[in-house]
Formats: sequence, structure tokens, C-alpha cells
Amino acid sequence: MTQQHPDLAEEQAYIDHAYDCLEQSRSDAWKLRDLSEATLGGTFQARYERDVFDEALVNRLTKLDLGDAALVFGRIDRLAESPDELESFHIGRLAVADDNSEPIVVDWRAPVAEPFYRATGREPMGLRRRRHFAVQGRTLLGLEDELFGDGHLGVGDDAGIDGIASIVDAQEADAGAERAGPGSLRGYSTLLAALERGRTGQLGDIVATIQSEQDEIIRSPQAGVLVVQGGPGTGKTVVALHRAAYLLYTFRFPLEDQGVLVIGPNRVFLRYIERVLPSLGEAGVEQVVLNDLVQDVEWARYGVDPADGPLTATVKGDLRMTDVIDKAVTDRERGLREDLVVPFRTGFLRLRAEESVRIVRNAQRRFRRHNAARKWVEGEIWSAMAATWREGDLHGSEVKDVIRSYPEVRIALERMWPVLSPAELLHDLFGSKALLKLAAEKVLSEAEYLSLHRPRAAEVGQMRWTDNDVALLDEARNYLGPRPARKGQPAEDEEIRTYGHIVIDEVQDLTPMQLRMASRRSLNGSMTVVGDIAQATGALAPDDWDDILTHLPDNKPSRVIGLSVGYRIPDRIMELANRVMMAATPTLRAPISVRAGDERPEFVESSSPQQLFADVASATAALAQAMPGGSIAVVAADAMVDQVSQALTDAGIEHGRATRSGLSAAITVVPVSVVKGLELDGVVVVEPAAIVAAEQQGLRALYVALTRSTRRLSIVHAEPLPDAMR
Repeated sequence: MTQQHPDLAEEQAYIDHAYDCLEQSRSDAWKLRDLSEATLGGTFQARYERDVFDEALVNRLTKLDLGDAALVFGRIDRLAESPDELESFHIGRLAVADDNSEPIVVDWRAPVAEPFYRATGREPMGLRRRRHFAVQGRTLLGLEDELFGDGHLGVGDDAGIDGIASIVDAQEADAGAERAGPGSLRGYSTLLAALERGRTGQLGDIVATIQSEQDEIIRSPQAGVLVVQGGPGTGKTVVALHRAAYLLYTFRFPLEDQGVLVIGPNRVFLRYIERVLPSLGEAGVEQVVLNDLVQDVEWARYGVDPADGPLTATVKGDLRMTDVIDKAVTDRERGLREDLVVPFRTGFLRLRAEESVRIVRNAQRRFRRHNAARKWVEGEIWSAMAATWREGDLHGSEVKDVIRSYPEVRIALERMWPVLSPAELLHDLFGSKALLKLAAEKVLSEAEYLSLHRPRAAEVGQMRWTDNDVALLDEARNYLGPRPARKGQPAEDEEIRTYGHIVIDEVQDLTPMQLRMASRRSLNGSMTVVGDIAQATGALAPDDWDDILTHLPDNKPSRVIGLSVGYRIPDRIMELANRVMMAATPTLRAPISVRAGDERPEFVESSSPQQLFADVASATAALAQAMPGGSIAVVAADAMVDQVSQALTDAGIEHGRATRSGLSAAITVVPVSVVKGLELDGVVVVEPAAIVAAEQQGLRALYVALTRSTRRLSIVHAEPLPDAMR
């Protein structure tokens, strides 16, 4: 048992005082809100100001509610103005002050807190000591000190963190290139203690253990596109989320009004990360999958509706589809084949076919977006028909009032310039081989454009769209524009919303069309995109970051920063996964693992395909017994998840399905297509050969599956293992 740190009681008292101050702040905020609610009525301006004030108070109260998260996790002692004096700052997840407005806890994002994450023996940034707290709720379990001065950085006086203590040479601390360990990690004991904790099914923040290379990304300038390349377990997702919280703190105005958007790869992933930003006091960030950005359509359901084939998915992601959609819109802007003649009063009005062609061509020149031109086209039609009246001057409005409701007039308008929604345009296009040929013949091969064909639904609203359609619907919306509002009614559509900063996770899996869709929502080109080229499993997997950056905003120069240390995956598991990665992407380097251990991946070879699923159930039960309370995923090819789930049910093993309930159950069956970005204590990978065969980027998908575990990995197979795993 380690000796108790002499300052432990003093620091515990300080933490208790910080919580008392926090509670007082919360109480004061509630009192202010009660006063605001008591003053109902008043002028419109007064009510508006009261609503704004109330919203700010609710936001403040939300930030003050920490739940189980620790308020304080560190302290720095630095040189004051007098060289013989030190000043101390306690670092926490939000700022807390006492009754005299004196700071008790400094927000981790404040400039004064930066040395807590960035100081090294060579660059101490004015520090004399950095102290890390091992905290569970309000209880201080242990302390870890790093001492700076005289060109030396020391670590010592640890208590309650598994007795890990070491002395670190400053040069080793700054080099940190050959291996990951105490010499290249800040707060090594505290970090390992955090890494050893069991997973809960939801991603937690790393605010107490942010490392220097991670902090460089978090505090990087806002402007331009920042690319974060990181292998499995390097923390790239949580770093990107902390960066969003940091930018909101540093640039509160105007970012809070402009908005911050986080785009994840699937809903399982969103459920997994949903608590990170609220735990950092930022509850107002919008977290979506791409499908959420396109409204009023029905999406295909996993395991129920058929998915796109490989060729269809590839074509829909190709940037050439912009030309196809542009041409499809243009094809709906047509002059009449013959004159339109309608009765009017005691005679007739005429719209000549050649005049209709002139109107269409002028509208195409005048208007960038299709729907915006409809009103102008109508006005030109009424004027052109009024000019054919034989009895003196006739105004277009008089013509409009009389003939607009005529069936033949409505048909002519719909032929010349129909008002279209994106779903209507693509429903018509994909449902007709003739329209596809007309729009795509000069852009796509016959096999490519015919792969887009599918039967039309009875009604547009009944059509189920796939994930690959989302960017096409958005592209169509960009060309069409909002549908005009009907008289006396609000507009049916809104303009595409833009955001002051956008975070995209697993960006390597987005197609050029999807990247274009995300870029369309950037207000100023400020983005953080994170991913790993080695884990690219999409239809159009990129070879390098240039393949992605070419489709993102270029307002400012882009930057690529790599994360080199893997914090999550034990080195024995990483060794196996790296062999698969080298076979899939020989030019890429794997991260250095900080998690040394003796646990090797376990291989279970089934005697036959019929025995496979029973062995999966046995391996899952063994993992659950070895890790009581741990989170376990059973990862299989998408086509096998039903059989895996049934085998677990037959064996009496309670479990969940990731596509239905996220990772809320202790044991979850996860299709390989949605496992990316998740981390669990134990993982059972089912039939690696089937995963390789089923996915377009099979070896990369297998690499993803093998790198989800933080403690133990079992591989169950009946077919021979891929060569890279032997």
C-alpha cells in the first residue's frame, strides 16, 4: 500500500470548498430565475429581454450540473511577479468563484490553464509544480506531482494510484519518439488509472488527462480546416469534441449564435458520444448524422429495407453526380411542343411554343436556382398571353385571375417550370431509365446510370431513401432552392443552415458528394475533421488526406496533425491488428501503444460452420465471466448478426442490439458496419473471413473490428483466418 501524500487532506478540503462555492452559484442562479418568472407581463421589449435572460440562466444552470463528473482534477504552481513567490491555480471542468468573486477553480480552457497540459521539462512555461488528482466524484483518491526546475522534471509522492511513481529525465520527456511511457506522457500514473477503468457504453471526457499532442489540437487556431489523423485508440474523437468545447469557450461570441455542428457516422456512434460535450458544460452543440440534415423523407431502416449494391453506392458518391443532377433539373425546364390556346371572355388567348422556349431560356439565364424562377416564369406567361388579345391593352394580372386554374394551363406550367422538391426530382429521375439516360448519358457509363434505376413508389412520400441518397437529395436542394411560399402561408422549405464550426468524425468514410454536402454548411471554412485512412471502409476510400481536402473549404490553408500514441488498446492486441493494417495499407504507420500487458488475443476455431455460433456464445459467456461488470461487444458481418443474436438467446445470454439500443446493455451484438469509433472492455470478433468478404474494404473493416477492445479480444472462426492474422 502506498504512503498517503502529506497534502491529501488539505487538497480534499479545497475540493469540498470548491463544491460548496459551486452549490452557492447554483442556488444564486435559481433565485435570479425565480425573480425573472415573478415579473410576468410588460411590454414586448421587456418580455423579450426577460426571455433572453431566462435562457442564459437555464444555460448557466445546465453547466453547473456536473452529475458524477469531477469538478477539480489538477493544480499548477507557477512563478509569480516576485521571483521568490509562487501562485497556485486549481484546474477544473468549469470556473468557480467564491462570494468575493475570487477564483476557486479555473476552467480548463482558460489561457492560464494551458501549462497544465503543455509544460515540459525543457519548456516549463513558468511552472514549478504540476499536480494531478485521482478523483471519484467529490472524493480525492490520490495525488501525483511533477516538479519543474533546474532543467529537471520529477514525478513523485503518489498515493492511491496503484503505486506507480517514477523520475523522468527532461530530455526523455521531450523526445518521446521511440516509445510511449512515463517519459512521453503527462500525468502517467493518473492517465493509466483512467485507462484501466471499465467502459460504461458511453464515451467519457478526457479533460483530466489530456496529453500535450492532444492539447495542441484542442487549442489550435479556429480558422481553416484542421485534419486530425489518428489510429485506433489515440483519442481523436474525444479530442475533436474537446476542441469544440474549447472554441465555444474562447470564441463564445459569435460561435454561440453561429452554432457548432458535430457530424457522426451513424446513430450508434452518436448515442455513444452524446454525453461528452454536456459533461464539459456545452449542451447546445448540434450532433447529427448526415441524414438528419435532410428533412421530410423516409430513410431505409437497417436490416429491413434493401441497401444499395457496391456499384450503386460508388456511383452515388462520385462527384460526377453533381453534373447528373444539374442536367436532371435542366431537363425539367422545357418549352411547349405546340401552342397553348385557352378561351378568354369572348375570344381566345395564345402562348406560342417559340415564345415558351424564349421564356424558359431567359429564366435559365436570370436565376441560379430553379424554384426561385417559377413566379417570374408565370408572370412572363401571363404577359405573353395578354399580348395576343385582340381588343386593346390587357394586363397580365387580368389573364392570371381568369385562366390560372384551367387544367390545360396548369399542365403547361408543370411542363415548362414545375416547382419541385429534391425527393420529387430524384424519385422521377431514378424511376425512369429514359430520364436517367437523358441526364447521365454524357457523364456516366450505361452500367453506372442504370445502377441508379429503381421502381417508383406509389407516392413520393412512400419512397425509402438510403444513406447514399442523402448527399444527392442535398445537392438537388442546392440546385432547386426552397419552394416558394403559398399566399398567406409560411414557406414550405428553409435555406440550408450554416455553422461557425463543424466537426466531422470518421471523415475518411465520407464520399466526395457527402464531403461537398458537409462543406455547404460551413459559414467560414472553419472545420475539424478527424479520421484514420487505414480505417477507410467506404465506397470511395481515399488513399491520402489530399483526396479528402480537395472537397473541403479552402478559405484558409488546411493543416494536418497526427496523433502518434494509442492510449486505449493493449499492445498485444495492437500487434495483431497492425499485421492486418499493414496488409490493407502498407504505407501507413500504426500508433505506439501505451498499454503494455500480457493479455493476448484468444483464438477459438470451430469444428464446423454449424458449430460456429454455439462457440461464439461460449466465448461471449467466458468474457463476461472474466470481466464482471465490463462492457462486451460481439462484432460480426452485417449478414450474420441475426444468427449471432439468436445463438446468444439460445444460450440464455442477455444482450442488446447496437442498431436498436446502442451500447446500453452489458453485452451487445454490433454489426461491423457500425462498430467504428466505439470502445469496449471486451470484444468477440466473429468469422474474420466473412467480414473481409462482405465489406468493400474488407481488410480495413477487419482492422476496425480488431481494434475496439480495451482489455480482452476473442476471435471465433470456422473458415481459415485471413493470411494477415496467421
